[in-house]
Amino acid sequence: MTEAATTAHALPADAPEVAPERDLMSKFDALIAEREALIASGVRNPFAIVMDEVKGPTQAVIRGKDTILLGTYNYMGMTFDPDVIQAGKDALDAFGSGTNGSRMLNGTFHDHIDVEQALREFYDMTGAIVFSTGYMANLGIISTLAGKGEYVILDADSHASIYDGCKQGNAEIVRFRHNDVTDLDKRLGRLPKEAGKLVVLEGVYSMLGDIAPLKEMVAVAKKHGCMVLVDEAHSMGFFGPNGRGVYEEMGLTDEVDFVVGTFSKSVGTVGGFVVSNHPKFEMVRFACRPYIFTASLPPSVVATAATSIRKLMTAHDKRAQLWKNARRLHGGLKAMGFKLGTETSDSAIIAVILTDQEQAIAIWQSLLEGGLYVNMARPPATPAGTFLLRCSLCAEHTDEQITTILGMFETAGRAVGVIG
Repeated sequence: MTEAATTAHALPADAPEVAPERDLMSKFDALIAEREALIASGVRNPFAIVMDEVKGPTQAVIRGKDTILLGTYNYMGMTFDPDVIQAGKDALDAFGSGTNGSRMLNGTFHDHIDVEQALREFYDMTGAIVFSTGYMANLGIISTLAGKGEYVILDADSHASIYDGCKQGNAEIVRFRHNDVTDLDKRLGRLPKEAGKLVVLEGVYSMLGDIAPLKEMVAVAKKHGCMVLVDEAHSMGFFGPNGRGVYEEMGLTDEVDFVVGTFSKSVGTVGGFVVSNHPKFEMVRFACRPYIFTASLPPSVVATAATSIRKLMTAHDKRAQLWKNARRLHGGLKAMGFKLGTETSDSAIIAVILTDQEQAIAIWQSLLEGGLYVNMARPPATPAGTFLLRCSLCAEHTDEQITTILGMFETAGRAVGVIG
C-alpha cells in the first residue's frame, strides 16, 4: 500500500460543485420538488407519520391524539397477544438480542428451527425456509428457482418484491394482464415447451384488496407444464379452513408448488418464509444468496412468530370477526357512495379510490385529524393514475370502532366533496 493510499484526502474548501450530469443525486430533483410543494401546501406528510405510543392492535397515539389504526396489516391482532409477547421476552433472556451471523454460519438458534417447524405444521408441508423479511423471501426464492434459459411469468400488478426477485435472477420475464386468465394462457402458449417455467401469483393483491382467480390460473399453468408460486402475504391467517390462504380456500393444496408468506401481517412480527412439499426444496438454502448472505432474525422475533403461528391454527373466532368487520366496513362505505377497489368485500383490505393526489391527501388528513389513520397510496405503488386510501381491517376492531370509522369517513368525505 502506498503512502498516498493511507492518507486521508480532504476536498479543498473551494472545490467545485459536481456537474449536474455527474451528480448521482440529481435524478431525485423532481421528487424533491414534488415533496416540497406538498409540504408547502400546509398538509401533513402522509409518508412521515410517527406513532408516539401503540396501545394495542387497533389504537395508537399520534401527535398526542388517540387514533384508531386502520392501516397496519395487523389482520389477526397478534402483536399484543400475551403468549406471543411472553415468548419473545423468554427468548430475549435466553439468547440475547441478536445472532450476529447468517443462518449458514452461526445464525441458527433453537427458535429458528422451531419457527420453521411451526410453519410445516401450519401448512402441512415438508419444507419451510425463513428469511429476514417477506421482501427477501420473494427476492430469494424467485431468483434462485428460475435461471438462465428459463421463464418467470407474473401478473402485471405484482408486488415490488416479486419484480425485484425477477431482476435479481437471470430468467426471462413475461408479464400478463392483471387477473386475466386468457392472457396468461396466450402468453404461456408462446413459450418454448421444453423450458422451465415458474408462474408467480398473489392470493390477495395489496393495493385494491382483490383476489386472484387462482383456480383458473393454476389450471392454465399446469396445462403448460409450469410450476406455480403463490404469495399469500395478505391472506394467511383468515382464508381457507386452516387459514393458509386463498390457494387453500380454492382447493389448490396439491396444485401449488411454493407458497410465500410474511410474519409482518397476520403473524404480527417481522420476517418472511417459503414453504413447499417438493422433495428437493430444502436444497434452496445452499443456493439462495438472500438467505446465505443475510444476518438471521433475532431469536426473540422468531420465538414470537412460532407462538403466533401455532395460535393461528385454531383462531377460528378471530377469523370470523375479521370477516365480519371487513364486510360491514365495505358495505357501509359503498352505501355512502364511496368508490371502492372491489365490488364486494373480497379480503381484509378495502381501497377507497379518489380522483387525484390532492383529493386523496385532503380526505386522508381530515381522517387523521379526526382520529383515524389509514394508508394513502399513489403511483408507483398503485397502478398508473390511481390514488387511494387503503384500509386494513383487524380482528380486534370492535363493533363500536367500526361505527366510529364509518362516521369519520362520512364526515371527511362530505367535507372534501368525495361524496354528496
